[in-house]
Amino acid sequence: MTELNAATCERLMGVSTATLTTVLFKRGFHNTFLQGLRPASGASKNMVGRAFTLRYIPAREDLDRIEAFNDRSHPQRVAIEECPAGHVLVMDSRGDPSAASSGGLLLTRLFKRGVAGVVTDGGFRDSPEIARMALPAYHQRPSAPTNLIRHHAVDMQLPIACGGVAVFPGDVMVGDAEGVVCIPQGIAGAVAEEAYNQTIYEDWVATCLNDGAGLFGVYPLTDAHRKAEFVAWQGSHAANYPLATQRA
Repeated sequence: MTELNAATCERLMGVSTATLTTVLFKRGFHNTFLQGLRPASGASKNMVGRAFTLRYIPAREDLDRIEAFNDRSHPQRVAIEECPAGHVLVMDSRGDPSAASSGGLLLTRLFKRGVAGVVTDGGFRDSPEIARMALPAYHQRPSAPTNLIRHHAVDMQLPIACGGVAVFPGDVMVGDAEGVVCIPQGIAGAVAEEAYNQTIYEDWVATCLNDGAGLFGVYPLTDAHRKAEFVAWQGSHAANYPLATQRA
């Protein structure tokens, strides 16, 4: 998988998942926000990276004993060692947080390898340690039991479901304090550009509302006088938005 274009990555670092879902909705994509997930770590910046997928099925007692981790081909451990730097490890845990999808030591390894983040629709163990990490991490809730109790890691780099959303290897995952969005890889650059420009406009709207303006004519921007104000405001703040590509 190719690295994300630098401009695309920088734009996505500066936009919200809320704005991204709106941009994707305008393009016909309704199911892109991973449901039920929340930040598990204290990472202070957006998570942006291509998806590297891992899939779990329900555990089975004859296969998922503690000795399973001695096998160097165990898909969970292989995923930890092979997820490329700059990518996001996305785990299909069937929405089951009753046992951990991963834990603090494995996330530490991912962080040291330069991975951009980790996402599961299950839970993480060692949650107090993960909360202190700089690695962006998202899950449903803390879960102390080892994954072998509920999860059997079966394969990597195939399409999965996570949080009710289809995630294909190479899709672009973006996370912020609100949650995680999956952007189909073929439109990531265009979505990032539109969302970045939309963010500039929404920043201006916020200043208008804080100054006491009403919504009509401003949000959406239908008033000609207000359009001229926005163009002037954007020009005066151009240094803050070096990747802008359009004007009102």
